[in-house]
Amino acid sequence: MPQIRPVSDLRNKFADISKIVHETSEPVFLTKNGYGDMVVMSIEAYENRLFKSEISLKLREAELEAKSTKKRYSHNEVFSDLRAKLSSRKDIDNVQA
Repeated sequence: MPQIRPVSDLRNKFADISKIVHETSEPVFLTKNGYGDMVVMSIEAYENRLFKSEISLKLREAELEAKSTKKRYSHNEVFSDLRAKLSSRKDIDNVQA
């Protein structure tokens, strides 16, 4: 069940709100004059949501690309390409260091 609190709680009960967002990893919705105004969440929860959103976007892009072409890649092709990219990245990092 979502936590809905008045925005004044952000000032008056900050510790309570902080505890809620960190213990539950869920956002707290803040209202102003009875209407939704802000959402407060922990940085960890925010980053997790961004990560999931980015993964979802990449999967949708991959599905669209798969529908637009008949080309398919084998397991070996994908992992060989990935290993090559990681190897070249290590080489670049070593040169910069």
